[in-house]
Amino acid sequence: MQHRDLTVFDGLIVANFSRAVFEDMRRGGLTAANCTCSIWEGFRGTMENVMRWKQWFREHADLITQVHTTADIARAKREGKTGIALGWQNLTGIEDQIGSLALFKELGVGIMQIAYNTQNLVGTGCYESRDGGLSDFGHEVIAEMNRLGILCDLSHVGPKTSEDVIKASRKPCAYTHCAPAALKAHPRNKSDEQLRFIVDRGGFVGVTMFPPFLRRGTEATVDDYVEAMEHVIKLCGEDQVGFGTDFTQGYGREFFEWITRDKGYARKLTEFGDIINPAGMREIKDYPNLTAAMEKRGWEEGRIRKLMGENWVRLLREVWGA
Repeated sequence: MQHRDLTVFDGLIVANFSRAVFEDMRRGGLTAANCTCSIWEGFRGTMENVMRWKQWFREHADLITQVHTTADIARAKREGKTGIALGWQNLTGIEDQIGSLALFKELGVGIMQIAYNTQNLVGTGCYESRDGGLSDFGHEVIAEMNRLGILCDLSHVGPKTSEDVIKASRKPCAYTHCAPAALKAHPRNKSDEQLRFIVDRGGFVGVTMFPPFLRRGTEATVDDYVEAMEHVIKLCGEDQVGFGTDFTQGYGREFFEWITRDKGYARKLTEFGDIINPAGMREIKDYPNLTAAMEKRGWEEGRIRKLMGENWVRLLREVWGA
């Protein structure tokens, strides 16, 4: 089995995007990825970010192409480009206007996280001291996301709000980038019960390699990353699991200071320390090492194909409807 023959889908990248990053995507054989274009921004800031992406799609058309459907992912593979599915890590981009969801869906935003770490108008993040669950406004938002075919991401969302969203949604939800709490206790990690709850209701788990969430932290290797995947597979089966690296390539301390404060500037939520990705998966070009680690672990080809991207494509086809 050759890595270049696989459909490789990364459930979340939040890198400091540039041509160098897009070149690394091609070196790594990345078929497509959910790329963050909004975290703490409101409507205008998010629109500016999407506008920047539209410019990148024009300027770097030899490397990347926007994807709206899973047919676009297949096209990207055929053309030797990396497909970019725009995604949000917070719903602050719509502010208090549900109608904005349709606007951003037309612009190509197909994945939206319900809350990022703290409270917003829709629900509660995982670092908030009290999880109030999904608001009444939030129920309307979820219904509209379902209608439009926008995937509900719950990676940074509190447990009560996550449960409410999973129950309210008529379409599968996902933890696009999380790690199992059974291997490392952390507010961002998901318990075995949470992992089973989402997949029992048709949902999906993308396993992250973000070092603070792995058992050995900055000492972790790509083999530790595969170990975390195996734990989730044992709980959830191999058909509803993929990976979401949470690559932050190109960023320094200023970025991590921004993402670890409420609203980007207020109270400090957590301290990550040095961010050193697992050995063997230091950079976006290293996806072939992940395939090799799976093979070394004795995984069969069918499982590798599923975990590297085919499961993601099936989920997105179900949610996006195309």
